[in-house]
Amino acid sequence: MNRDVLWSSIDGAGIESLHLIEDSAGVTAGSVVIGSIDGASFRIRYEVECDPQYHVQRVDVAALGRESESITLRANGEGKWTDGQGTEVSTLNGCIDVDISATPFSNTLPIRRLELDQNESAEVQVAYVAVPEFRVEVASQRYTCLDPIDTDGGRYRYESISSGFAAELPVDPDGLVIDYPELFDRVSPL
Repeated sequence: MNRDVLWSSIDGAGIESLHLIEDSAGVTAGSVVIGSIDGASFRIRYEVECDPQYHVQRVDVAALGRESESITLRANGEGKWTDGQGTEVSTLNGCIDVDISATPFSNTLPIRRLELDQNESAEVQVAYVAVPEFRVEVASQRYTCLDPIDTDGGRYRYESISSGFAAELPVDPDGLVIDYPELFDRVSPL
């Protein structure tokens, strides 16, 4: 797979351009997101690398422009994380996935990794990267497969256990969100 995907924010105050490559070596996603949250404008770029089973290996999130904020995390795919200097980040122990708040791509990671059957659910701990604050914390989430991915796509229920937020997410055959109620819409073709 070698794809480009665009999402816009529902309120019209943002856009994301994602480039995704999946091959036998693994998965690489690179993106630029421009947006506004609660009146605070931001511009970021992120890169996420995963093994072929969608276990996160590396995450880089950086502000674009004059700001010099950035986060680099590395993971072993089994729940152990280090920062950009190789120092263990024990607060993230047990997290397999990453959730960058400014992008619907984050949902693709557990959807593809878990490969849930219809009506099957799984609770996951994620390394949650809040944008534009550049704060990293652990978040509990649940995914339920409503319709497994096939040639027409699929449908999943996402729940943030800590906040109580829930959404039904239609995805394309590659597990990429088509629309995210109240947050994002895909603006490029499937």
